Amino acid sequence: MKRIKYISIIMWVLAACISSFSAQAAFQLSTSQDFYTVDTNAGVVFSIRRVDRGVSTQSPGDLASLKINGVEYQNQRRGSQINSGFDWLYNNTSNVQVYAQNYQNQYIKITVQAGNLTHYYMARNGYPYIYMATYFSSEPNIHGHVRYILRLHRNRLPYGPEPSDISQTVSTVESGDIFALSNGETRSKHYSNMRLKDWHAIGARGPNVGVWLVRDNHEGGSGGPFYRSLLNQGTATDQEITYIVNYAEAQTEAFRTGVLNHYTLVVNSGQQPPADEDINLSWFAQMGLKGYVPASNRGRVAGVGIAGRDTNYEYTVGFANNRAQYWATANPASGYFSSDNMLPGTYTMTTYKNELAVNTQTVTVRPGQTTVLNSYQITGDPSRDRAIWRIGDWDGSPQEFLNGDKLTTMHPSDVRMANWNPSNFIVGNTPASAFPAYMWKDINNDHIIYFRLNDAQRAKAHRVRIGITVAYAGGRPKISVNNWTSSNPPPPAQPKTRTLTVGTYRGNNITYTFDVPASAWVSGNNWNRLVVTAISGSGLSGYLSAGYSIDSIDLLD
Repeated sequence: MKRIKYISIIMWVLAACISSFSAQAAFQLSTSQDFYTVDTNAGVVFSIRRVDRGVSTQSPGDLASLKINGVEYQNQRRGSQINSGFDWLYNNTSNVQVYAQNYQNQYIKITVQAGNLTHYYMARNGYPYIYMATYFSSEPNIHGHVRYILRLHRNRLPYGPEPSDISQTVSTVESGDIFALSNGETRSKHYSNMRLKDWHAIGARGPNVGVWLVRDNHEGGSGGPFYRSLLNQGTATDQEITYIVNYAEAQTEAFRTGVLNHYTLVVNSGQQPPADEDINLSWFAQMGLKGYVPASNRGRVAGVGIAGRDTNYEYTVGFANNRAQYWATANPASGYFSSDNMLPGTYTMTTYKNELAVNTQTVTVRPGQTTVLNSYQITGDPSRDRAIWRIGDWDGSPQEFLNGDKLTTMHPSDVRMANWNPSNFIVGNTPASAFPAYMWKDINNDHIIYFRLNDAQRAKAHRVRIGITVAYAGGRPKISVNNWTSSNPPPPAQPKTRTLTVGTYRGNNITYTFDVPASAWVSGNNWNRLVVTAISGSGLSGYLSAGYSIDSIDLLD
């Protein structure tokens, strides 16, 4: 009898435990004095801070807890939040309102109102996701940008991008945000960057777990398809996974406001979410989100084809106006492209050969309609112009040049970089990979190019073109040919922040032209000597002296 009694007790305890677990796992919203807590009914439980407890690293609206299968991943001393906290976005705005709603026990929405910015955390019954969306009618004026930073325990998510892992660095290289290991390799949050069009999800992994932020179409961002910005920083304690809507570094166009930007925190077993994964967001239409525009009020642009393409390059078609941006990759065989789910309006449509604009026109998008464009011809590719010689190719990128394969993942001073001041360039003998991708006043100025001309070529004037993709501190090229020297060109219109040292060569592509008279050339079969100089009255020293990134250099016939 005692044995039967004990078995009955054990069965009752097990049943109670199972019942308790089932209750805890149910989709639900719980409210305490400090937090709203959401159980997704899919192994993810998260808490949003409701009140201000006077801790400078925490704010109402923070993601204060992220538990995956009962294990805490959120840094408890700091919040995951917009910038440094929702209470520090706008001048004279510290009051943050947080409230929650449960929609028929299928969806939960937590709203954070901070000045002119509204942020949403949402859950869907049975999905291990946190759906987030941010709407702002004016740019925050304390930091001047909008980025959501997840601060998660590194010991549980040890595997993030190596170039941005600063946990083992021993010295500072630049500006308190670029560091070096003891062997001279450099690390920085800036070097986690990728071109916007090339990434779909960012995150970090641990044993049998991955936490990712999956982006939207980035219509409310700025900078276009090739824009680069920091995505991750791995510290000794945290993985800081950063989703940037608007960013202050190397910004090439005005910020966009009044758009609902959405992104999804995805928890899985460790694999990066595939680019073609379709996260169902159709239910957003039921959630009362500021700035939400349904598919029925959006339009589409479809291009039949693009003629005159160089098949060695990928072509991207970008769309931009003051409200939104989009892009589509052209089919490599036909040039066909399609851009879907666009906000209505008139856009500047730019066709890019790799990253160089080679055609521009306007297109109008109407709600519920597809705008079909007939095949059009590339008209603005400078590679088509006849040249006596050309170093590199016109594609809006310096990556074919010396150190070009390392520019975005390390500082120019990194020990893995080749000497930035190589031997003189001899046309016909020296490959483009031996010409420096970047030129600075203090590092490798006055680089020399030697070339010969035949009698017919020496008898007339020629134009030298130097294309740059970005400049720092007003840097721009000036040239001398033998005993002839060009005038100083005007400063370029480029971003005012750091560029060349923070993992980006992306700026405003500019071509400088220098008309060299026939009298400048040397006679006979002698070598002509072209000196390329970086000039500017601004800049600091070393790698922060004025400089620029090379796209191509040529001498036209």
